[in-house]
Amino acid sequence: MAKNFIGIDLGGTNLRAAVINEAGAILGQARTETMAKEGPAAVLKRLAIVARGAVEEAGLDTTDIVACGVGSPGPLDADEGVVLFSPNLPGWQDVRVAEEMTRAIDVPTYLENDANAAGWGEFWMGAGRGATEMVIYTLGTGVGGCVIVDGKLHRGRDQMAGHLGHAILVPDGRRCNCGARGCVEQYCSATAVAREAQTATERGLDTGLEDLKISEIDARAVSEAALAGSEYCAELLARTGRYLGIAVATAVNILDPQIVVVYGGMAAAGDILLGPCRRAMHEHALSPARERVKIVSAELDEKAGVVGAAGLALMRQEAAEAAAKAPEPVSERDASAETRY
Repeated sequence: MAKNFIGIDLGGTNLRAAVINEAGAILGQARTETMAKEGPAAVLKRLAIVARGAVEEAGLDTTDIVACGVGSPGPLDADEGVVLFSPNLPGWQDVRVAEEMTRAIDVPTYLENDANAAGWGEFWMGAGRGATEMVIYTLGTGVGGCVIVDGKLHRGRDQMAGHLGHAILVPDGRRCNCGARGCVEQYCSATAVAREAQTATERGLDTGLEDLKISEIDARAVSEAALAGSEYCAELLARTGRYLGIAVATAVNILDPQIVVVYGGMAAAGDILLGPCRRAMHEHALSPARERVKIVSAELDEKAGVVGAAGLALMRQEAAEAAAKAPEPVSERDASAETRY
């Protein structure tokens, strides 16, 4: 019998859910706005609603679901299923997401960092297929990261590995929501790009975005305008790409990956963003890694988060089931008794 899993992407702007089978195929999807300002309790209710919506769209019932994975901004404790706090989710501190979702939808639920979920999705079913060493940068409300080493998700001792968006890019630069200054997130996130484009449009510059309301100007709109010929938007993305390339060079020097995947709406601009990124990486990274590493756009687009969250839930549920079946270790006292008799 086929195994089905729910994958949820808890974003600062949108909630997405999908039912995925063990082969990685999407059977049903649902989405809604996060409305994070309403607080954790309200968002968790919407998480349960969107999860049930995806199950219904797949023509299934929650009894057909083996496990659920939720990809959330962090920092978080994946083992305990707790969001410790999140710069991009106001009021979230020590929120027991896995426990609350398990109770709400009656399905075992596992919590993952959202960038780890997107990265695993691309590694499992997207641009990273076939690789063993991969790094992903997720350019969204913030900048997340994921590191795959020897085919395995690298979490680190305190489960803090992969926070590539909070590497310092510009000393004493822009203040970040995390409290530091000059983080990659403040120069390469979709939020940062949208903010610059909105300000320029309000000032009356020729951005190619004048037909949009200021609230409608986001990173994807900037990418589309750049592809349509906007010089301002092309330069903005090129500048963002150069910053990203410097950040990627550091990751390449430390981790020596086969592939670096760039995920998010801006990646749709292709070489307008990635060309300057590759050139900056090549300028700042060491040889021979800089000649060998590939920097590519994600293949799964917004589906990566839900696919990866489901895939990691599959792995963790199988590990839990295997642990439950394993024989209990024999104590020294019991072992000596067995020897005597």
